[in-house]
Amino acid sequence: MATTVIFSSELQKFTHEAQTQVSATNYRGLVAEIVARYGDLEEDVILEMAVAIDGEIVHDPMLETIRPGSEVHFLYRISGG
Repeated sequence: MATTVIFSSELQKFTHEAQTQVSATNYRGLVAEIVARYGDLEEDVILEMAVAIDGEIVHDPMLETIRPGSEVHFLYRISGG
């Protein structure tokens, strides 16, 4: 079962679609797969995004594993103050 990646409206400018399926089993692999698939999307842009995996915001996702069937959402970070 693949992982579903859901893109924010801002990222859809690069991906031209709202979501996709990936086979990666960790966050680092997911980012590499997304960047390779969408030539206009640079890794730096993805790494600046907030990420939610299965509904939970992950503050430091680089070491996260991703279970098959998970949903990963990329969102712009919102600063408070």
